[in-house]
Amino acid sequence: MTRRLTAALGVLLMAATPTFADEGMWLFNNPPAAQLKAKYQFEPTPDWLDHLRLSSVRFNSGGSGSFVSADGLVMTNHHVGADDLAKLSDEKNNYLRDGFHAKTRDAEIKCKGLELNVLLAIKDVTNDVNAAVNPGMAPADAFKARQARIAEIEKANADEKASVRADVVSLYAGGQYHLYTFRKYTDIRLVFAPEKGIAFFGGDPDNFEYPRYDLDVCFFRVYNGGAPLKTQHYLKWSAAGAKENELVFVSGHPGRTNRQNTVAELQYLRDTGYPYLLQRLVRLEVLLSAWGGRTAENMRRAEDDLFSIQNSRKARLGGLAGLLDPKLFGRKVADEQRLREFIGKSMNTDVKAAEGAFAAVEKAEKVRAELIRDLTLLENAAGFNSASFGIARTLARAADELPKAPAERLREFGDARIPSLKFQLFSDEPIHEDIETVKLTDGLTFLATSLGPDHELVKKVLAGKSPRDRAYEVVSKTKVRDPEFRKKMFEGGKAAVDAAADPMIELARLVDPASRAARRRFETEVEEPKRQAHSALAKARYAMDGDQVYPDATFTLRLAFGTVKGYTEAGKAVPPFSTMDGLYARSKELGNTGPFELPKRWVDRKDKLDLKTPFNFVCTADIIGGNSGSPVVNKAGEVVGLIFDGNIQSLVLDFIYDESEARAVSVDSRAIVEALRKVYDADALVAELTGKK
Repeated sequence: MTRRLTAALGVLLMAATPTFADEGMWLFNNPPAAQLKAKYQFEPTPDWLDHLRLSSVRFNSGGSGSFVSADGLVMTNHHVGADDLAKLSDEKNNYLRDGFHAKTRDAEIKCKGLELNVLLAIKDVTNDVNAAVNPGMAPADAFKARQARIAEIEKANADEKASVRADVVSLYAGGQYHLYTFRKYTDIRLVFAPEKGIAFFGGDPDNFEYPRYDLDVCFFRVYNGGAPLKTQHYLKWSAAGAKENELVFVSGHPGRTNRQNTVAELQYLRDTGYPYLLQRLVRLEVLLSAWGGRTAENMRRAEDDLFSIQNSRKARLGGLAGLLDPKLFGRKVADEQRLREFIGKSMNTDVKAAEGAFAAVEKAEKVRAELIRDLTLLENAAGFNSASFGIARTLARAADELPKAPAERLREFGDARIPSLKFQLFSDEPIHEDIETVKLTDGLTFLATSLGPDHELVKKVLAGKSPRDRAYEVVSKTKVRDPEFRKKMFEGGKAAVDAAADPMIELARLVDPASRAARRRFETEVEEPKRQAHSALAKARYAMDGDQVYPDATFTLRLAFGTVKGYTEAGKAVPPFSTMDGLYARSKELGNTGPFELPKRWVDRKDKLDLKTPFNFVCTADIIGGNSGSPVVNKAGEVVGLIFDGNIQSLVLDFIYDESEARAVSVDSRAIVEALRKVYDADALVAELTGKK
């Protein structure tokens, strides 16, 4: 992997300028108009941008999607919908494995705990937020004051009755704050999903590789007032699909990038953060693979978590490989040196204020390295790995936090966030005792081996029992998996929680002081100093490069662009498109077994398909995790594809953009229609997508 990354990045390492080629995850209120006009002679109008923004949706489960019909039909990836497919499945119906097709509206199944968001407006509130922090404030006081003002802004702009959600988003690592208001929808119903065997054809071996042959698509429908949502903002379907060298756009919600990180922050990820996380991911992968392998029902219950862990493991390995590449890291060092020299030579007082910023970040990263164990085990709850513990801690903390003034609460309990929190908390999604016990046993074992069996907290948590026995005890006796019990506890407050004496809630309370202490130290000694430092650095970057520098990804809506284009790997040309005949050839090559085994329907219907139909394609658009499910549209705003992955060379995009080999991978719109018609007999769905009977 490192060899390929070196080859891919070699041509980029000679220069250090703000943006490269088709680089950028751009804000919709600051689109890359100049770049598009200069390179592609295309100028997106405000109406074009508004329509694309209002047609795009965010999944609270993590991922992107888009409206693709006037009747609230939403398209995303199978792997974005996998969590919901798993929740709707049972011992008789495995929708994640076998797929689902509602042939009529009455057959569409309501999802459990799924919320979709549509971005209505963006407002810059940087001055408002920063005004809450007085010069010379101690970091703890500055953090508290800033969070209090953010909570006030969110509360003033949210409207539960109108289903409007308000989030203040930190950009440029605290350099700017924007208020995002969303329309939220909670009545979401499953319409169609293919079998996992074709949605994730090739499995882990082909994940992040190319060519690919995946029908990674899933359809949901938004309902409003018990009827399908009527919307004028939806993306029309392109019958022609994508074309080589065509300009395309991606509208989605990239999760997180680290491109504006200082060298000290990247060193932390390289030397501490990623290696520590990878150990945890490998541990969980082995655990769930072994437990899931025992029975088909076990695998059904573990499958979605296992996919997510395997995907994260491979992605983090790719990111670490990039950080270990001396040429790539040298590029980041050069970028930082360029900024340091600009700050040093500047006579601008705002720029000069950034002189101490690099040292402040370096100091904060040292504290972060000290905290990684306790923060991971306690506040991130790796030592108590289970959905039951997460619910219990929410109930315990709600009892403590909600009586406080809004400005005094933990951010997740702000007034504007309570409606979404309650929607998730009261969901009746299934939580299975057996896998909860397995996961909690492993979490408690991780806690004990990390802190040591004689650690005072470990002894209190285990209460004289082995991790296995203690996990069984609290999981079997807790009531937190009952939605009605959760409602009673949440609404009853501290008195109800005290009276319940629930063992899982009591466990959460037991570790909460230590967990809060780790969080508080992280917020005041890491987050707040870095926020102030990056705010100063953002001003310096702006003075140096203007608004040509886009902010790092924050799981908020962004616009990316690029061209449909193949690449060269190890001297071999990789074409931009794969085709359906390649799917069958790949399956045959690997003996039609394991992750390369085709669903029976695809074997039986092979002769009905046009095997020259483009299946997947690649483009140079700048994407990252969270973009999964994003629509790919042409200049006319028509759907030509659906983002579902990046190739392995794209895994460095967390830190740096590369156009030479890194590619976004999409399902072609033509493959979706071909499969729906000829494999799944979903003519009504095709008619809705295309507007043609």
